[in-house]
Amino acid sequence: MGRFLIIAAIVIFFLGIRIIRPTHKGLVETLGKYSRFASAGFHWIIPIIQRMYLVNITEQMVDAEPQEIITNDNLNARVDAQVYFKVKSDEESVKSSQYHVNDYQYQIVNLARTTLRNIIGTLTLKSANSERGKINSELHTTLKEETTTWGIEIVRTELKEIDPPKDVQDTMNKVVKAENEKISAVDYATAKETVADGDKRASIKQAEGVRQARILQAQGEAEAIQLVNEAAEKYFVGNAQILRKLQTVENSLKTNTKIVVPSNAELVNVVGELAGVLPLKKN
Repeated sequence: MGRFLIIAAIVIFFLGIRIIRPTHKGLVETLGKYSRFASAGFHWIIPIIQRMYLVNITEQMVDAEPQEIITNDNLNARVDAQVYFKVKSDEESVKSSQYHVNDYQYQIVNLARTTLRNIIGTLTLKSANSERGKINSELHTTLKEETTTWGIEIVRTELKEIDPPKDVQDTMNKVVKAENEKISAVDYATAKETVADGDKRASIKQAEGVRQARILQAQGEAEAIQLVNEAAEKYFVGNAQILRKLQTVENSLKTNTKIVVPSNAELVNVVGELAGVLPLKKN
């Protein structure tokens, strides 16, 4: 009998062992009545008489599940959202999550869905898409206020999608495509205009360069003619006609042309002097 009692005690001892991880808190009930709070670590309860309920205190996420919501402009938008929350780790909050609300996850999902219908129902589809931050903020505020007695903390809410009906989505895609094509056409025209302006400026610069070069060339030729004239006036005064005649003779001799020059002509004297030969004088 004693041996049986010892074995029974050992079995009861092992049956009553409970290990709580740091991610959970425990609520111990004795015969259905709350008796104590259990933190992470080793615990022992009386089998059958006592029962321990574990509560997860880490951050959790629930999906509000997609739903069709009629917007203020009478369009059926498909809306989905996520809610991030956690049970507060103090004893009163853990007790509230179990004794003040039945299945808080299910309640959060339904409360989020109802809140989204109320918020988006007052907005047009366009404003709902452009004011996602505002919708998230209102959803977070409402959930936080409604769950104050549940012992949980609403960490944040995320609006996943607001999808319009397929025909509206197709129309919106066409509008966006047309806008993008318009922007591309404007950019292309602007680029071509810029290239044309560049070519025009380059042509003007080139024409100005050619004009300036011709002006400088003409100025150089004018200055050269002026210098020749000044030299002729200074060194060849009175002999200009003779020099012209000599040039004519020189050109004629190059082509073996015979010319007759009067013996008494001044040109003969000049040619002779240039050749080092003096003309014969008549007696």
